[in-house]
Amino acid sequence: MANIANTKEERSYDAIVIGSGISGGWSAKELCEKGLKTLVLERGRQVEHIKDYPTTNMYPWEFEHRNELPYQIQKDNPIVNRCYAFHEDSAHFFVKDDEQPYGQTKPFDWIRGYQVGGKSLLWARQTQRWSDFDFEGPLRDGFAVDWPIRYADLKPWYDYVERFAGIAGDKDGLPELPDGEFLPAYPLNVVEKYFKQTVENGFSPAKVISARCAHLSQPKQIHLDQGRVQCQNRTLCQRGCPFGGYFSSNASTLPWAAKTGNMTLRPDSVVHSILYDENKQKAIGVKVIDNKTKDEINFYADIIFVNAGAIATNLLLLNSISSRFPNGLGNDSDTLGKYVAFHNYSARIYAEYEGFQEYRTDGRNPAGGAYIPRFRNLHKQEMDYLRGYAAGFGANRMRSSDQSSYGIDLKESLLEPKWGAWGVSSHMMGETIPKKENQVTLDKSQKDKWGVPLLNFDIDYDENDEKMKEDYIDVMTEMFTEAGFINIRPDTRWQAPGLDIHEMGGARMGHDPKTSILNKWNQIHDCPNVFVTDGACMTSTSTQNPSLTYMAFSARSVDFAVQELKKRNL
Repeated sequence: MANIANTKEERSYDAIVIGSGISGGWSAKELCEKGLKTLVLERGRQVEHIKDYPTTNMYPWEFEHRNELPYQIQKDNPIVNRCYAFHEDSAHFFVKDDEQPYGQTKPFDWIRGYQVGGKSLLWARQTQRWSDFDFEGPLRDGFAVDWPIRYADLKPWYDYVERFAGIAGDKDGLPELPDGEFLPAYPLNVVEKYFKQTVENGFSPAKVISARCAHLSQPKQIHLDQGRVQCQNRTLCQRGCPFGGYFSSNASTLPWAAKTGNMTLRPDSVVHSILYDENKQKAIGVKVIDNKTKDEINFYADIIFVNAGAIATNLLLLNSISSRFPNGLGNDSDTLGKYVAFHNYSARIYAEYEGFQEYRTDGRNPAGGAYIPRFRNLHKQEMDYLRGYAAGFGANRMRSSDQSSYGIDLKESLLEPKWGAWGVSSHMMGETIPKKENQVTLDKSQKDKWGVPLLNFDIDYDENDEKMKEDYIDVMTEMFTEAGFINIRPDTRWQAPGLDIHEMGGARMGHDPKTSILNKWNQIHDCPNVFVTDGACMTSTSTQNPSLTYMAFSARSVDFAVQELKKRNL
């Protein structure tokens, strides 16, 4: 890590980016490319592409516990252990429960990855654009405030980030899921294609498409220029990809920013608060606590991009108090930390299919199979709940061994498993409605080891979520039955909000400063040189995976911010 600069001049930059994950990496890339000397602050440790992926090329037998975490580690980490990717090969990229405690008025699983690159090393890489069905949703049904933008505002920026990041997908011609600048899609297998035909023949307007994902199925020159090559379909992505086959800040945006010569990356830098100047009536910099020495140091810049991750961004803004903003930076509306929403992943369904015995799966699909875009409440309010849900669907041929024998027979059975039926499964991704009651707040007495107040969660499902979940199970059961699937097993085991890892809101965008924190440019209404382009900015959640939209917001807002800076408006 760089030595602490001694003078204010040495600690001054054109721009500061807080966080180096998916949105922070994009903010850094765009600012640096536009010529701004940019300081990127990351609270976690340094992780360099390839160099710091210690497990990426390990074979299963090279893991001490065959990729299972010891019981004591699982017991000591009940929250992060619930994450699907928390295993021996990736545990080093996750925040452990005792490292960053927080309060829970109601249960919330806050899954975090504090290192350079953040959760861009760990994300599921599903990428779908929003449509006007999503941006117009709050205005149509009156829940949350109206988005200050529409799809047309974001479309050119979706185009822009997709070309650079590399998104595989088909052009499906669906107004509810706009097409993009795609690399070739990963094809559906025979059972997924069969299910697609069943659904589209009998359950209109539902569609089944190949899932869109941030993988280089067929890289173009812009991806090769980044030092990335074709995805090898290993599906070991949570380890960090030495090929750069999927998009991450470490493989893509941060190296691109670095080669401009304009980026200073400072890991182990916990941002305590944003500094506000009462006389200048704008932010002038940030207060940082060095993670290793616990020294306090201020850095200064003309513009600040907050990309700490949705919940951490809320924490930072709430803790950025001054005489002008006693309840958090830009919080004249008293909405900061409120109207937090997430995706409802609390229902799944499993079954088997005995057809197509002449086929079996070969290789791995990094896209994960099929995707069913939202089809409820699109053109009119037709259900007894608001908004809707999307769903994933996948099929794989299963193998099993006869373990009832012993001795040489058991050995041979284990060594030569037999092909059986196809296993099929689906999961829902429901849109939750932002509510004032769903909020995060600062603890009034407890602080962490950096002197930052602990955060408390008061977030829960509601009746709308339950009705949506019931409909998903009913419809998927009908679809599975029509397709001839057997042993259909719905799974509605309760899981806490947060395990979806799609938390959004708290510093939402809106037209009116009285009911929102940010304007249409992701700019704090009452502190215009601070921009928020991560999940905290979201006014509603839609049913799409959100990361692609954060990328587009970041590129769009930097473009605006630099123009305003040149006009001396910031």
